[in-house]
Amino acid sequence: IKEENALLRSKINKLQILSETQADKMRKLEKKLQENKIKEEKEAQDLEAMVQHVEQNLQLMTKRAAKAENSAAKLRQENAQLQAELRNSRLEMEALRAGQAGLAAAKQNAELALQHLLQVTTSSRASIRQLLSGAESLQLIADLLKSIDRISEV
Repeated sequence: IKEENALLRSKINKLQILSETQADKMRKLEKKLQENKIKEEKEAQDLEAMVQHVEQNLQLMTKRAAKAENSAAKLRQENAQLQAELRNSRLEMEALRAGQAGLAAAKQNAELALQHLLQVTTSSRASIRQLLSGAESLQLIADLLKSIDRISEV
């Protein structure tokens, strides 16, 4: 009986040690679980902040694209007006050449105006191209940001 008691006490001691070890593991796992929950909450908050930032950038880029489109439309209108003026100037110049050979000063003024109109037309066309290119770039960035927003939702 003494041997059996000693054997049973030994088993009880082993089981108590095992129980304490498992309790320690359980406490460590619970602590790790809590740490992971906190980490996930922080990551979710960071992700939400990033999504809000992306949305703000998207709104800003949309406004910029709208401004660029408006500027392009204004420049197109100005270009059309300038081309009409150019046609009128050419017609006037031709009339002056045919009808009044003695007005050299008027001819020079018309030539100068024509050159100026051509320069303005050329520069306005270049500006329109740049604005359209900028609007396309902004649209591409907006599409990219929308994709990022969709990915972050997934």
